[in-house]
Amino acid sequence: MTTPADRARRGKEARKHVPRSAHARWVPSVDRSDPVAVLERQGRDRLPELLPIRYGRMTGSPFAFLRGAAAVMAADLAAQPHTGLTVQLSGDAHLLNFGLYASPERALLFDLNDFDETYPGPFEWDVKRLAVSVAVAARENGHPEPKVLRAALDSVTAYRTTMRRLSGLGELDVWYARIAADDLLPLARSDRRRRRVESSLTRARRRTSLQALDKLTEVVDGRRRIIQDPPLLEPAGASDAAAVRKIFSDYRSTLTEERRQLLDRYRFVDAARKAVGVGSVGLRCFIVLLTGRDDDDPLFLQLKEARKSVLEEHLPNGLLAHPGHRVVAGQRLMQSASDIFLGWMTGPQGRAFYWRQLRDMKVSADIAGMNSADLRAYGRLCGTALARAHARSGDRIAIASYLGGADTFDRAVTEFALHYADQTAADRTALLAAIAAGVVTATPGV
Repeated sequence: MTTPADRARRGKEARKHVPRSAHARWVPSVDRSDPVAVLERQGRDRLPELLPIRYGRMTGSPFAFLRGAAAVMAADLAAQPHTGLTVQLSGDAHLLNFGLYASPERALLFDLNDFDETYPGPFEWDVKRLAVSVAVAARENGHPEPKVLRAALDSVTAYRTTMRRLSGLGELDVWYARIAADDLLPLARSDRRRRRVESSLTRARRRTSLQALDKLTEVVDGRRRIIQDPPLLEPAGASDAAAVRKIFSDYRSTLTEERRQLLDRYRFVDAARKAVGVGSVGLRCFIVLLTGRDDDDPLFLQLKEARKSVLEEHLPNGLLAHPGHRVVAGQRLMQSASDIFLGWMTGPQGRAFYWRQLRDMKVSADIAGMNSADLRAYGRLCGTALARAHARSGDRIAIASYLGGADTFDRAVTEFALHYADQTAADRTALLAAIAAGVVTATPGV
């Protein structure tokens, strides 16, 4: 059996392959792919009528571009040496892919909340994407450059110190570690920030299927239906509705026995196609309305197409061939507690899908306009949550040993983040130029 000392030595050995200071480097390779071409390749076999919405959303700001450009950054990270210290990566660990959600016990937790790109890979890839997102957000909010640097640095330092703390705990202590909503209030050091946190918690607790019933549905000819808001929310046509019903039946088999019995108490009412997010626009996504005891007992589920992770072409083959299974298994591994209705299946034409609840108290932070102190605090919180997720899935002792007690890694990744924030702005400019030239069609403001 490998001892903690052996695992720590493995982490120290990784420094010989990739010194911690080497993470500061960002120089685009001479054969770097055109970012617009990467996005266009990713758009193949998506719903073509929705792709202009995707590109339009990505042009909104550098942060919006970063959200949609996970494939671009994955290729850039893969072109650099990595530590070989493998964890279950989020694959897209930017600031808005963290947030509040409800555990099965209805406790409100803070954690990663998006796993479309999850895949096993080197831990530092997630850390770098998080730090870049902090830097991009800080610049977008008008923070002076020293405060941009400080915010990115804080997020990485929180990751490192949390990983080192968790490396000293036992396996079950790490597995059961979580960030509960009640733990967030003591972190708010001013009355103003405390009010913001309390407002977010209140908003999260209200975001349930019952609230969505009024917002997303209407009664037509005596029957409850999901409202129309084309092209973002459209009724499922006859063929799509039939396919969703068939997929729903297959999805049921991936749930545990007691959750199947719970799901069987609901009846299928309606389905609609929905455009979601930024990077996901164009993927086939539906929301499904179910009702239980009566019409005032709703359950909204989201059915979303799963593709290969943007990381897969750059890393060894994972254990799960089914993309939907990959997403669900990665979420269950990384989150401290997960949605009871997570499941996956194969749909028409061999397409992979996964299911989850649509809302279930899910709330992400409003980072636009955050002042420097709030963004630093939020970045630290995200760094802490990311370390906890990685500690569950990777060798936390080896990673902690690699990171060390000094801030060498923190400062190197922060330097990378500032350089890559410049790259993100340049790549967004390239997309805007392609749109202006008519190479790419974009629908802004949708």
